[in-house]
Formats: sequence, C-alpha cells, structure tokens
Amino acid sequence: MTANPFHAPLGRDAGSLLVGLVCLIAVAWIYLLAGAGLGMEQMDMGGGNLMLMQPEWTSTYAALVFFMWAIMMVAMMLPSAAPAILQVIGRPDERPEGMGGIGAALHFAAGYLTIWIGFSVAATFLQWALSSADLLSGTMAIRDGMIAALLVLAVGLFQLTPLKRTCLRRCRLPVRCGSEDQPRSGRAIWRLGLRDGVSCLGCCWALMCLLFVGGLMNPFWMVGIALWVFVEKILPQGDRVSLLGAAGLVAWGGASLAIAVV
Repeated sequence: MTANPFHAPLGRDAGSLLVGLVCLIAVAWIYLLAGAGLGMEQMDMGGGNLMLMQPEWTSTYAALVFFMWAIMMVAMMLPSAAPAILQVIGRPDERPEGMGGIGAALHFAAGYLTIWIGFSVAATFLQWALSSADLLSGTMAIRDGMIAALLVLAVGLFQLTPLKRTCLRRCRLPVRCGSEDQPRSGRAIWRLGLRDGVSCLGCCWALMCLLFVGGLMNPFWMVGIALWVFVEKILPQGDRVSLLGAAGLVAWGGASLAIAVV
C-alpha cells in the first residue's frame, strides 16, 4: 500500500513553509486569473460581435507566453508537490549538516520546479507551432474539432499505459532524502527534487495538453486539471480515480471523433 505523503512528520519550520507555499500558489493563481499579462486584441465582426485575436508572435510575446506557462505550472503543480516538500523539512536526521529545514525544502522545490520550467519551454514552442499553423482560436484552444477529439483520445489512452502507472506510483511514494551510502548535501536534495519532478512530469504532462482543448486561459479547465492531478497524486484512491478518468477521456474523445467524422 502506498503511504500518504500527508502523514510525513513535520518539523517546527513546517508552518512557515506551508504559509509561504500557500501565498506563492495564491499569487500565481491571481496572476493567471487576471489574464497573465497576455493582452488579447479584439476584432469587430459586425453586429456588435467581438472576436479575440492573439497578438503577433514577437520575442516579447513569446517571453510572456513562457512566463504564463511557468506561473501556470507553479499554480497547478505546487499544491500536489507540497506534501513531498513538507516531508523534506520534517526529516532533520536526513538533511545536510548545517542546513535548516526550510533551506533543504527550498533546494528540493527548486529541483522540482526546474523540471516544470523545462516543460514550460516545450509548451511555449508547441503553442507557437499551433498558432503559426492557425490551429488556435482566440481563447487559445484548438479550433479543429477532429484534432481536439484525437488529442483527448490520446491523453485518455496514455493514462492507461505502463509509463503513466509507473510514474504515478513513484509520485505517490514517500520521499527518501538520503541513505548511508549517499552524501547528504544541498545539491543531492536538489537532485532529489529533480527526480521527483521527472516522475511528476511523466505522470502529468499529457493532462496539461488538455488545456489546448478547453483553452489555455480557461479558469475552469485550469482548476479542474489541477484538482485531477492533486487527487491522483495525493488521495488514497488516486490511482483508481486515474483509471476512471482515463475511461472517461477515451469515451469522450471517441464520441467526439465519431461526431467530427460524420
């Protein structure tokens, strides 16, 4: 049976760290809900109808898109990573000598977020490619129903693969901060965060692609996917929820594809 990360013992600095994480996550969500600084132009279609138009892809706009993705990953992924970060702060016997609990936790969080920052770079390039091919609507969602249906179907099928199951299982395991034959250092804890981030990426990257179906700045889709990730990684029955969600995606994608073909 997989241990629940919330059961890890916490040190005296855990409260301060938890408050800091909550504040960081809250600021990230506020930024996203405020539009993430992506100024969308409006085109008058006549009759009082307005259509959102994406700005031209310049280096400045690309940087804003990357920043949006990076902040989005902080908002969506840090909540489910918080228990693992708290585990690091709660194990003084496994921390590097002379390093406080908050310092060790920050090293771990930095390693974890490094992986998702890398994902943000890839997501920015993907968004640019889709936009250049005129496949994104003004809400930054895939405008072609058949492509969107294929994407949903592909995500659902990926949820059933051994890779997904393995990565999810690793995400749900308690963090091991060190061993007798492994040097305990800030760099080692940072690498531990990297390792946890890689497992999390392998588990969740496909779900992030669903943002291109509902619209990148659609708050309901962002919150829904963030909750899905949290349930999968944290709750006791998360693995079963993952399988049920996969079945739902396959059914939805298959039905949408059949409608698009007809």
